Amino acid sequence: MTEIHTPRLLLRRWTDDDLAPMAEINADPEVMRWVGDGSVRDLELTAQDIERWEEEWDEEGLGLFAVELLASGELAGFTGLSWSEFLPDALPDVQIGWRLGRQFWGQGYASEAAQATLEFALQDRGLERVVAAVRPGDEASENVLRKLGMPAEREITHPEHGFPLTVHAIDLTEYEA
Repeated sequence: MTEIHTPRLLLRRWTDDDLAPMAEINADPEVMRWVGDGSVRDLELTAQDIERWEEEWDEEGLGLFAVELLASGELAGFTGLSWSEFLPDALPDVQIGWRLGRQFWGQGYASEAAQATLEFALQDRGLERVVAAVRPGDEASENVLRKLGMPAEREITHPEHGFPLTVHAIDLTEYEA
């Protein structure tokens, strides 16, 4: 089982106990503000998401980690890697992403989890390059990307929703520098 320990977090595969807290995170309009068209996701859609994330782990050897606080065992949300089939302009690169419950914002958890995930991608999984696509105005995600050393590379348009996205990228040589 793939697990990553950071000073405050456990990044791990998903369990049945994660469904309710992840559904609660996905039901928060403020959390979902920058995700897709901003729609919240209910328990059923969250269950489908988790099932798809676990299948990606099984098939690809990477995916979205459940992010658990070591101190309390609470599920904070997710961070991880995926091939963004919905975003062909970012392919064939693997995309890093995260989503945390609002009560976990502003404490450095997203940066801590994303840094561990980026190291996992480039050093453990041998990827040569990782990208992230964020909407202009999502300052919290932009801040995490700055901490990861992932500069803006290009602008694209979301193929389904039509809004602009900024693609950030880092390759192995930049990461090791």
